[in-house]
Amino acid sequence: MIKNIFKIALVTILMQTTNAQTAVPKGFVPLFDGTSTTGWHAYGKKAATAAWKVENGELHFDPTAAKNGQGGDLVTDKEYTNFHLKLEWKVAAKSNSGIIFFVNEDLAKFKNTYETGLEMQVLDNDGHPDGKIEKHRAGDLYDLIKSTTEPVKPVGEWNSVDIVCKFGKLQMLLNGVKVVETMLWDDKFKALVAGSKFATWPGFAAFQSGKIALQDHGDNVWYRNIMIKEWNTMTTTTGCK
Repeated sequence: MIKNIFKIALVTILMQTTNAQTAVPKGFVPLFDGTSTTGWHAYGKKAATAAWKVENGELHFDPTAAKNGQGGDLVTDKEYTNFHLKLEWKVAAKSNSGIIFFVNEDLAKFKNTYETGLEMQVLDNDGHPDGKIEKHRAGDLYDLIKSTTEPVKPVGEWNSVDIVCKFGKLQMLLNGVKVVETMLWDDKFKALVAGSKFATWPGFAAFQSGKIALQDHGDNVWYRNIMIKEWNTMTTTTGCK
């Protein structure tokens, strides 16, 4: 009897833990169902590739499986304009990845997600060479804005992310701490782009609606609890309501 009570209690705890991990707040919808890559595809392809594996409710990019065209960035089927994206990520030692948004998938013009999309860096700061480069560390708006602080957790631990783009105002949070805030597409932002590695890229940050991508940088990375909330689109990008 005692054993049975213990088993029931253990199952209850496990169920509560699982529910806590997968709970979707009001107004949000899941972008990843925890069991498949439904709603996603590899950039420039019709479906997800074999390197993006679904394991234990997580999306794992496995570089050992990224052979013969089986890698590539994973992108949403749908485009987003005003949104609040939530997810969690973790990396292996020396790994690099990124969360890229406002991606345009016009293959006649752009061969890669990063040619158009803005990126929140996902990185092992201590183990990867990009960790030595300003504006290339975890939580940075890649090559544009350095994080105000670095609340990133050690390799192997989960980090929570919020990317909020609401009528032109971008806020990025890492583990509940706001690390980047800026207005997009105004003169100040255009000056940031002009001073970056993207200065001569005609499509970079040029789109105010686009797909969301998880980057294949050739390293082990995991994502989970991916969800999004949208707001009505407005014709102006000069304010945040």
